[in-house]
Amino acid sequence: MIALGSDHGGFALKQHIIGYLEANNIPYKDFGCDNTDSCDYPDFGAAAAQAVASGACEKGIVICTTGIGISIAANKVKGIRCALCSEPLSAEMTRRHNDANMLALGGGMIGPNLAERIVEVFLNTAFEGGRHQRRVDKISGLEK
Repeated sequence: MIALGSDHGGFALKQHIIGYLEANNIPYKDFGCDNTDSCDYPDFGAAAAQAVASGACEKGIVICTTGIGISIAANKVKGIRCALCSEPLSAEMTRRHNDANMLALGGGMIGPNLAERIVEVFLNTAFEGGRHQRRVDKISGLEK
């Protein structure tokens, strides 16, 4: 299951991503927001991140206008490795090398077609493990 979260600036792109997930029979849980009224991205980024960290959801996708704020908020949750990606190669590499469990997108920065491709790559790329596991373990060791 994929955890989703956005603020008002990411709402439209989140709705598009929901359509993509539904068309591909990928289960998801939407942690908000529910409309384009001004709201605070940390609330929704944290809710989605907590679902991933707890194991209730396998991965997460969070969206605000730039993707920056909501990725910072998600990364405050222990066990989360959220990567802001604006093109498919970054999405591939963060899965292969960092075992990122959350993806952040900028709703005001990329269009829906590019977002779909980034999501597709993120969800379908496996972690390579090996020497990269040592580095992921070191990242996890930084958490308090």
